[in-house]
Amino acid sequence: MSYLLRVVLPDRPGMLGAVATAIGEAGGDIVSLDVVERGPEGAVDDLLVQLPHGGLADVLITSAQSVPGVVVESLRPYLGADDLHRDLELVDELAAAPADALQLLVDLAPGVFRAGWALIVDGSGVLAASSGSPELTAVSLPWLPLATARRMDTKEEWVPERWDTLGTELVAAPVGSPDRVILVGRPGGPRFRASEVLRLAHLAGIAATVTSVTA
Repeated sequence: MSYLLRVVLPDRPGMLGAVATAIGEAGGDIVSLDVVERGPEGAVDDLLVQLPHGGLADVLITSAQSVPGVVVESLRPYLGADDLHRDLELVDELAAAPADALQLLVDLAPGVFRAGWALIVDGSGVLAASSGSPELTAVSLPWLPLATARRMDTKEEWVPERWDTLGTELVAAPVGSPDRVILVGRPGGPRFRASEVLRLAHLAGIAATVTSVTA
């Protein structure tokens, strides 16, 4: 079973190595690591960890936080372990097939941001959707048009009750126009960090550029 562990590490040499050692001693195997952002509180890292069959997820929290100063921000099962992507890989895909840029953006964004799904919407409805995306037939989007990328408050009235029940964190960014927006959902959290909002805005802008060039 794979889990996504988000940790905040103090800005001191050897902290990541100490966490990796503690997780390894607990039976976890770190498959990949992404630096989400760095700031005054330290480094925020996403660790994709595999546990052997029958392993208890709680041991990952205990082992990581056994290292002094380390804080576990979230832990959740990750079922898309074979679909991990990096920002540059997404850009390469967009450049190789610009005519399919919008669909590629929603297909690959969940892997880039360790999310569950992605949609591109405008005033008329859904333009492109990743696998596993929710239906938006009866969902109003009062925040359209959207001028700049931002996190969505999950307590806003438009958010479906089911999304709130699943603890879905949301982020959105314009794709070339305030009227065309990518919406990314991360069921179970963690909350999208400011650096992730900026990355989504950047990738959405690239997708819009290659689409307009093709047109």
